[in-house]
Amino acid sequence: MIVVIHTFAQGRATSRERDMHARIVLVTGAFTPLGLTLIDDPEVEILIDLMRSTTKNEQIYAEECDLSSSASVRSFCSGFIAGKETRLDAIIFAHEYQQIGSLLSRDNPAELTKHRRELSLATFLIVTLLLPILLVAPVERDIRIISVVNPFYAAASSKYSVVDVPPPISPLFQLEGRRSLEMVIFTRHLQRVLDALPSAGQVPKTDETTIHVVSEKVQKSNIVAVSVCPGISRADTVAALLKAKGSQGRRSRLGTVMWVHSSSSSLILTGYSSYVLIYPLLRLLTKSPSSAVQSILHVLFLPTPFKSSQTSANRPSDGSAPEEVLKAGALYRECAVINVRVPTPVGAPSGSDSEEKKDGSIPDDRELGGVHLGQSVWESFEAALKEWEKTVPSSDMQAAGDDTPSVDTANS
Repeated sequence: MIVVIHTFAQGRATSRERDMHARIVLVTGAFTPLGLTLIDDPEVEILIDLMRSTTKNEQIYAEECDLSSSASVRSFCSGFIAGKETRLDAIIFAHEYQQIGSLLSRDNPAELTKHRRELSLATFLIVTLLLPILLVAPVERDIRIISVVNPFYAAASSKYSVVDVPPPISPLFQLEGRRSLEMVIFTRHLQRVLDALPSAGQVPKTDETTIHVVSEKVQKSNIVAVSVCPGISRADTVAALLKAKGSQGRRSRLGTVMWVHSSSSSLILTGYSSYVLIYPLLRLLTKSPSSAVQSILHVLFLPTPFKSSQTSANRPSDGSAPEEVLKAGALYRECAVINVRVPTPVGAPSGSDSEEKKDGSIPDDRELGGVHLGQSVWESFEAALKEWEKTVPSSDMQAAGDDTPSVDTANS
């Protein structure tokens, strides 16, 4: 019985594989437990050298980028764009997974809210700054933008509204759920924007037996944006909830980091002690980092409709299930698509997902609140980003470079 419960708690493991040779993947939050598992080594100091020697690949790098500073994000992106190698096959935003705040925290609620917003804006800023180099990539290239979100989105889905922002003293799960859900809605709308661009819908000119476009309604762009929820991880979720970890230090064999702050050492020791006491139960009921990463690998390895190996002529006729392909804009959990019901904004016009708008605007698919809610979240990010950058000293913005692309996008 214990083995069955543990196996069930670890969730589904992906059965997909993909040749990632010569692919370039950008991972944020790479030195969190989930990120370290994703890039396959726990030792930060020797990580890069070890991976270079093991894979015989010198094209592995770690660059510092302070995601709480817009100037640092712009500096990183401008440096990447100005580099010799600007190819990107995937961007994985792993820094969004770990929640901010804990059940034992005495931190300033306003500061925690500010930090949550900064991390979401960092994702938005990176996407908009790097999007130009993704759009000029060859249409045959399979590009993926993966947003990793925490598992509390359900706490905000039933009553979500862009304008009704909960106060900073609201329950932790509500605040984190709103942050997670906003990123899911943004990612869905990002896919709508990508599909609506003039370059979208170009069929790759290759052998039809290896590349087949299932339908323009399934995928119009070779750039696919998806959200992934890895579930409840003991190292990233539970340890943070109990304040049993910090941003520095080494991971212990319990899968967490202990970093004692002089100002809150008693709370951290309490949280760490609680974590150790319930660790046998956590071992049984929560995911390890290697199990949590499975859904991310699943959406990274799944073929897109552009890269599906099945054509209309060779699909199975024996009643077996057709090949699974990645659903653009969807939220994945446990290696499967999750449908989250989000209220449609009051006053939003009704429409069918099959309708094509003659005025060039995006047709409303009604998914995750529909196009109008997605547009509202996008615009709220744009407005918040402008306010965030006003707090950055002008000297830092100059250091970030004046040649970075503008984040202002065409009205969609």
